[in-house]
Amino acid sequence: MKITLLDDYFDTIRTLPCYQKLEGHDVTVWNDHLQDADQLARRLKETEVLVLFRERTKIQAELLDQLPNLKLISQRSVYPHIDIEACTKNGVLVCSNQHAGTPSFAAAELTFGLILAAMRQIPQQMAALQNGTWQIGVGSTVRGKTLGIHSYGRIGEAVARYGAAFGMEVLVYGGEQSRERAIADGYRATGNRDEFFAECDVISLHIRLYPDTRGIITGQDLAMMKPDALLVNTSRAGLIEEGALAAALEAGRPGMAAVDVYESEPVLDGNHPLLKMPNVVCTPHLGYVTREEYDTQFSDIFDQIVAYANGNPIHMINPEVWTGNAEN
Repeated sequence: MKITLLDDYFDTIRTLPCYQKLEGHDVTVWNDHLQDADQLARRLKETEVLVLFRERTKIQAELLDQLPNLKLISQRSVYPHIDIEACTKNGVLVCSNQHAGTPSFAAAELTFGLILAAMRQIPQQMAALQNGTWQIGVGSTVRGKTLGIHSYGRIGEAVARYGAAFGMEVLVYGGEQSRERAIADGYRATGNRDEFFAECDVISLHIRLYPDTRGIITGQDLAMMKPDALLVNTSRAGLIEEGALAAALEAGRPGMAAVDVYESEPVLDGNHPLLKMPNVVCTPHLGYVTREEYDTQFSDIFDQIVAYANGNPIHMINPEVWTGNAEN
Protein backbone atom coordinates (compact mmCIF):
# COMPACT_ATOMS: atom_id res chain seq x y z
CA MET A 1 0.00 0.00 0.00
CA LYS A 2 1.05 3.61 -0.56
CA ILE A 3 1.48 5.08 2.93
CA THR A 4 2.16 8.73 3.73
CA LEU A 5 3.28 10.00 7.13
CA LEU A 6 2.89 13.72 7.77
CA ASP A 7 4.66 16.19 10.05
CA ASP A 8 7.62 14.13 11.24
CA TYR A 9 9.57 17.34 11.92
CA PHE A 10 12.88 15.73 12.85
CA ASP A 11 12.66 12.64 10.61
CA THR A 12 12.55 10.43 13.69
CA ILE A 13 10.04 7.72 12.82
CA ARG A 14 12.24 5.93 10.28
CA THR A 15 14.87 5.48 13.02
CA LEU A 16 12.53 3.74 15.49
CA PRO A 17 12.22 -0.03 15.95
CA CYS A 18 8.48 0.07 15.18
CA TYR A 19 9.12 1.36 11.64
CA GLN A 20 10.03 -2.19 10.60
CA LYS A 21 6.34 -3.04 10.81
CA LEU A 22 5.81 -1.17 7.54
CA GLU A 23 8.33 -3.29 5.63
CA GLY A 24 7.05 -4.13 2.18
CA HIS A 25 4.87 -1.04 1.86
CA ASP A 26 5.59 2.10 -0.18
CA VAL A 27 6.14 4.71 2.54
CA THR A 28 6.65 8.46 2.11
CA VAL A 29 7.56 10.60 5.11
CA TRP A 30 7.18 14.39 5.10
CA ASN A 31 9.14 16.49 7.58
CA ASP A 32 7.54 19.88 6.98
CA HIS A 33 4.03 21.08 7.83
CA LEU A 34 1.27 21.97 5.38
CA GLN A 35 -2.31 22.91 6.16
CA ASP A 36 -3.50 24.34 2.84
CA ALA A 37 -6.01 21.81 1.51
CA ASP A 38 -5.06 22.15 -2.15
CA GLN A 39 -1.35 21.78 -1.48
CA LEU A 40 -1.98 18.78 0.75
CA ALA A 41 -4.24 17.22 -1.88
CA ARG A 42 -1.45 17.43 -4.45
CA ARG A 43 0.98 15.90 -1.97
CA LEU A 44 -1.41 13.08 -1.05
CA LYS A 45 -3.00 12.36 -4.42
CA GLU A 46 -1.64 8.76 -4.60
CA THR A 47 -1.92 8.04 -0.87
CA GLU A 48 -3.97 5.03 0.24
CA VAL A 49 -3.07 5.15 3.95
CA LEU A 50 -2.48 8.40 5.80
CA VAL A 51 -0.55 8.37 9.08
CA LEU A 52 -1.11 11.40 11.28
CA PHE A 53 1.32 12.77 13.83
CA ARG A 54 -1.10 13.47 16.66
CA GLU A 55 -3.17 16.58 15.82
CA ARG A 56 -0.59 18.50 13.80
CA THR A 57 -2.66 18.51 10.58
CA LYS A 58 -6.40 19.05 10.34
CA ILE A 59 -8.19 16.60 8.03
CA GLN A 60 -11.42 18.21 6.85
CA ALA A 61 -13.96 17.73 4.06
CA GLU A 62 -12.25 20.17 1.69
CA LEU A 63 -9.17 17.95 1.66
CA LEU A 64 -10.92 14.57 1.81
CA ASP A 65 -13.06 15.38 -1.22
CA GLN A 66 -9.83 15.62 -3.25
CA LEU A 67 -8.37 12.26 -2.18
CA PRO A 68 -10.20 9.48 -4.06
CA ASN A 69 -7.42 6.94 -3.38
CA LEU A 70 -7.42 7.37 0.38
CA LYS A 71 -8.75 4.31 2.23
CA LEU A 72 -7.42 4.56 5.79
CA ILE A 73 -6.32 7.17 8.31
CA SER A 74 -4.29 5.64 11.12
CA GLN A 75 -3.42 7.63 14.23
CA ARG A 76 -3.51 7.49 18.03
CA SER A 77 -5.56 9.19 20.74
CA VAL A 78 -8.42 11.67 20.32
CA TYR A 79 -9.33 13.12 16.93
CA PRO A 80 -10.85 16.62 17.14
CA HIS A 81 -8.75 17.50 14.07
CA ILE A 82 -10.48 14.91 11.85
CA ASP A 83 -13.89 15.39 10.25
CA ILE A 84 -15.20 11.87 10.88
CA GLU A 85 -18.45 12.53 9.06
CA ALA A 86 -16.56 13.61 5.94
CA CYS A 87 -14.31 10.55 6.23
CA THR A 88 -17.33 8.29 6.33
CA LYS A 89 -18.93 10.07 3.39
CA ASN A 90 -15.74 9.56 1.37
CA GLY A 91 -15.34 5.93 2.40
CA VAL A 92 -12.24 6.57 4.51
CA LEU A 93 -11.83 4.36 7.58
CA VAL A 94 -10.36 6.04 10.66
CA CYS A 95 -8.51 3.87 13.18
CA SER A 96 -7.26 5.35 16.44
CA ASN A 97 -6.16 3.46 19.51
CA GLN A 98 -7.27 5.25 22.68
CA HIS A 99 -4.44 3.63 24.71
CA ALA A 100 -6.47 3.47 27.92
CA GLY A 101 -4.06 1.00 29.52
CA THR A 102 -0.77 2.64 28.56
CA PRO A 103 0.13 5.78 30.53
CA SER A 104 2.17 8.42 28.72
CA PHE A 105 5.06 8.64 31.12
CA ALA A 106 6.65 11.20 28.79
CA ALA A 107 3.68 13.55 29.31
CA ALA A 108 3.64 12.88 33.05
CA GLU A 109 7.36 13.60 33.32
CA LEU A 110 7.03 16.85 31.39
CA THR A 111 4.10 17.87 33.59
CA PHE A 112 6.11 17.51 36.74
CA GLY A 113 9.10 19.16 35.11
CA LEU A 114 6.90 22.17 34.34
CA ILE A 115 5.69 22.25 37.94
CA LEU A 116 9.27 22.43 39.20
CA ALA A 117 10.29 24.92 36.50
CA ALA A 118 7.44 27.28 37.30
CA MET A 119 7.66 27.03 41.08
CA ARG A 120 11.43 27.67 41.05
CA GLN A 121 11.31 30.18 38.16
CA ILE A 122 13.94 28.14 36.32
CA PRO A 123 13.40 29.51 32.78
CA GLN A 124 13.22 33.10 34.02
CA GLN A 125 16.34 32.70 36.18
CA MET A 126 18.21 31.14 33.25
CA ALA A 127 17.23 33.98 30.92
CA ALA A 128 18.33 36.57 33.49
CA LEU A 129 21.70 34.86 33.98
CA GLN A 130 22.25 34.75 30.21
CA ASN A 131 21.51 38.49 30.10
CA GLY A 132 24.09 39.29 32.78
CA THR A 133 21.82 39.38 35.85
CA TRP A 134 22.23 37.21 38.93
CA GLN A 135 19.20 36.00 40.95
CA ILE A 136 15.94 37.77 40.07
CA GLY A 137 13.58 36.42 42.71
CA VAL A 138 12.70 33.75 45.25
CA GLY A 139 10.90 30.57 44.22
CA SER A 140 8.84 28.06 46.18
CA THR A 141 9.37 24.43 47.04
CA VAL A 142 6.72 21.84 46.20
CA ARG A 143 7.10 19.81 49.38
CA GLY A 144 4.08 20.30 51.62
CA LYS A 145 2.03 21.89 48.87
CA THR A 146 -1.32 20.50 47.70
CA LEU A 147 -1.22 19.09 44.17
CA GLY A 148 -4.62 19.00 42.49
CA ILE A 149 -5.15 16.37 39.80
CA HIS A 150 -8.10 16.91 37.42
CA SER A 151 -8.73 14.10 36.74
CA TYR A 152 -7.30 10.73 37.83
CA GLY A 153 -6.72 8.90 34.56
CA ARG A 154 -3.62 7.21 33.21
CA ILE A 155 -1.48 10.38 33.15
CA GLY A 156 -3.04 11.99 36.22
CA GLU A 157 -2.23 8.86 38.20
CA ALA A 158 1.44 9.03 37.22
CA VAL A 159 1.68 12.74 38.07
CA ALA A 160 0.06 12.05 41.44
CA ARG A 161 2.76 9.48 42.20
CA TYR A 162 5.49 11.97 41.27
CA GLY A 163 3.89 14.59 43.49
CA ALA A 164 3.65 12.19 46.43
CA ALA A 165 7.33 11.26 45.97
CA PHE A 166 8.20 14.96 46.29
CA GLY A 167 6.23 15.24 49.52
CA MET A 168 3.13 16.89 48.10
CA GLU A 169 -0.38 16.22 49.33
CA VAL A 170 -2.50 15.01 46.42
CA LEU A 171 -6.14 16.03 46.00
CA VAL A 172 -8.12 14.55 43.12
CA TYR A 173 -11.19 16.03 41.47
CA GLY A 174 -13.19 14.29 38.77
CA GLY A 175 -16.01 11.87 38.17
CA GLU A 176 -17.10 9.30 40.71
CA GLN A 177 -15.01 6.49 39.24
CA SER A 178 -11.96 8.73 39.07
CA ARG A 179 -12.35 9.69 42.71
CA GLU A 180 -12.89 6.08 43.80
CA ARG A 181 -9.66 4.98 42.06
CA ALA A 182 -7.75 7.82 43.68
CA ILE A 183 -9.06 6.97 47.15
CA ALA A 184 -8.19 3.31 46.63
CA ASP A 185 -4.62 4.43 45.84
CA GLY A 186 -4.43 6.38 49.09
CA TYR A 187 -5.14 9.93 47.91
CA ARG A 188 -7.78 12.42 48.98
CA ALA A 189 -10.56 13.15 46.54
CA THR A 190 -13.37 15.68 46.37
CA GLY A 191 -16.48 16.17 44.34
CA ASN A 192 -16.69 19.82 45.39
CA ARG A 193 -15.42 21.91 42.48
CA ASP A 194 -15.02 25.17 44.39
CA GLU A 195 -13.15 23.42 47.21
CA PHE A 196 -10.76 21.87 44.71
CA PHE A 197 -9.83 25.11 42.94
CA ALA A 198 -9.60 27.07 46.18
CA GLU A 199 -7.51 24.59 48.17
CA CYS A 200 -4.84 23.48 45.70
CA ASP A 201 -1.45 25.15 45.38
CA VAL A 202 -0.86 23.46 42.03
CA ILE A 203 -3.58 22.20 39.68
CA SER A 204 -2.67 19.94 36.78
CA LEU A 205 -5.21 19.17 34.06
CA HIS A 206 -5.44 15.63 32.71
CA ILE A 207 -8.74 15.53 30.85
CA ARG A 208 -9.41 14.34 27.32
CA LEU A 209 -10.77 16.94 24.94
CA TYR A 210 -14.21 16.05 23.64
CA PRO A 211 -17.10 18.34 22.68
CA ASP A 212 -18.47 17.88 26.21
CA THR A 213 -15.16 18.87 27.87
CA ARG A 214 -14.32 21.87 25.69
CA GLY A 215 -14.22 24.94 27.92
CA ILE A 216 -14.84 22.82 31.02
CA ILE A 217 -12.42 25.03 33.01
CA THR A 218 -14.00 28.46 33.26
CA GLY A 219 -12.84 31.90 34.32
CA GLN A 220 -14.91 31.47 37.46
CA ASP A 221 -12.96 28.29 38.32
CA LEU A 222 -9.63 30.05 37.85
CA ALA A 223 -10.75 33.00 39.95
CA MET A 224 -11.18 30.61 42.88
CA MET A 225 -7.47 29.75 42.87
CA LYS A 226 -4.95 31.24 45.29
CA PRO A 227 -2.94 34.28 44.15
CA ASP A 228 0.27 32.23 44.45
CA ALA A 229 -1.14 29.04 42.90
CA LEU A 230 0.02 27.39 39.68
CA LEU A 231 -2.18 26.07 36.85
CA VAL A 232 -0.54 23.46 34.61
CA ASN A 233 -2.00 22.33 31.29
CA THR A 234 -0.25 19.60 29.33
CA SER A 235 -3.52 18.12 28.05
CA ARG A 236 -5.36 20.36 25.56
CA ALA A 237 -5.81 24.12 25.41
CA GLY A 238 -9.48 23.74 24.53
CA LEU A 239 -10.23 22.46 28.02
CA ILE A 240 -9.96 26.03 29.27
CA GLU A 241 -12.57 28.57 28.25
CA GLU A 242 -11.08 30.65 25.44
CA GLY A 243 -9.16 33.63 26.77
CA ALA A 244 -9.90 32.73 30.38
CA LEU A 245 -6.38 31.76 31.44
CA ALA A 246 -4.71 34.96 30.20
CA ALA A 247 -7.45 37.05 31.80
CA ALA A 248 -7.16 35.17 35.10
CA LEU A 249 -3.39 35.59 35.20
CA GLU A 250 -3.77 39.31 34.57
CA ALA A 251 -6.28 39.45 37.42
CA GLY A 252 -3.83 37.67 39.72
CA ARG A 253 -5.61 34.35 40.29
CA PRO A 254 -3.84 32.05 39.74
CA GLY A 255 -0.44 33.66 40.11
CA MET A 256 1.36 31.38 37.66
CA ALA A 257 0.77 29.00 34.78
CA ALA A 258 2.74 26.42 32.86
CA VAL A 259 1.36 25.35 29.49
CA ASP A 260 2.41 22.95 26.77
CA VAL A 261 -0.67 23.22 24.54
CA TYR A 262 -2.38 25.96 22.53
CA GLU A 263 -5.64 26.43 20.66
CA SER A 264 -3.87 26.79 17.33
CA GLU A 265 -0.61 24.93 16.80
CA PRO A 266 2.16 25.39 15.92
CA VAL A 267 2.66 28.79 17.54
CA LEU A 268 5.33 30.40 15.39
CA ASP A 269 5.04 34.19 15.56
CA GLY A 270 5.80 34.70 19.26
CA ASN A 271 2.67 36.81 19.69
CA HIS A 272 0.61 34.42 21.78
CA PRO A 273 -0.47 36.35 24.90
CA LEU A 274 0.86 33.70 27.29
CA LEU A 275 4.34 33.97 25.77
CA LYS A 276 4.52 37.59 26.86
CA MET A 277 3.68 36.96 30.52
CA PRO A 278 6.63 36.74 32.94
CA ASN A 279 4.67 34.41 35.27
CA VAL A 280 4.04 31.77 32.60
CA VAL A 281 6.32 28.91 31.50
CA CYS A 282 5.53 27.85 27.94
CA THR A 283 6.77 24.83 26.00
CA PRO A 284 5.92 23.85 22.38
CA HIS A 285 3.70 20.76 22.94
CA LEU A 286 6.54 18.54 24.14
CA GLY A 287 4.48 16.21 26.30
CA TYR A 288 4.79 13.21 23.98
CA VAL A 289 8.01 14.24 22.23
CA THR A 290 10.48 11.54 23.26
CA ARG A 291 11.87 8.68 21.21
CA GLU A 292 10.42 6.17 23.66
CA GLU A 293 6.94 7.64 23.50
CA TYR A 294 7.10 7.90 19.72
CA ASP A 295 7.95 4.22 19.46
CA THR A 296 5.05 3.29 21.73
CA GLN A 297 2.57 5.44 19.85
CA PHE A 298 3.64 4.58 16.31
CA SER A 299 3.84 0.89 17.13
CA ASP A 300 0.09 1.08 17.77
CA ILE A 301 -0.47 3.17 14.64
CA PHE A 302 1.45 0.75 12.45
CA ASP A 303 -0.32 -2.25 14.02
CA GLN A 304 -3.58 -0.69 12.83
CA ILE A 305 -2.20 -0.51 9.28
CA VAL A 306 -1.03 -4.11 9.36
CA ALA A 307 -4.40 -5.25 10.68
CA TYR A 308 -6.18 -3.33 7.91
CA ALA A 309 -3.90 -4.83 5.26
CA ASN A 310 -4.70 -8.29 6.63
CA GLY A 311 -8.43 -7.64 6.37
CA ASN A 312 -9.05 -7.35 10.12
CA PRO A 313 -9.01 -3.65 11.02
CA ILE A 314 -8.84 -2.69 14.70
CA HIS A 315 -9.70 0.41 16.74
CA MET A 316 -12.22 1.59 14.13
CA ILE A 317 -13.81 4.98 14.82
CA ASN A 318 -16.29 4.77 11.93
CA PRO A 319 -16.73 1.01 11.44
CA GLU A 320 -19.67 1.53 9.10
CA VAL A 321 -17.11 2.31 6.39
CA TRP A 322 -15.53 -1.11 6.75
CA THR A 323 -18.90 -2.85 7.04
CA GLY A 324 -20.11 -1.11 3.91
CA ASN A 325 -16.99 -2.09 1.98
CA ALA A 326 -17.27 -5.66 3.19
CA GLU A 327 -20.87 -5.86 2.04
CA ASN A 328 -19.89 -4.58 -1.37
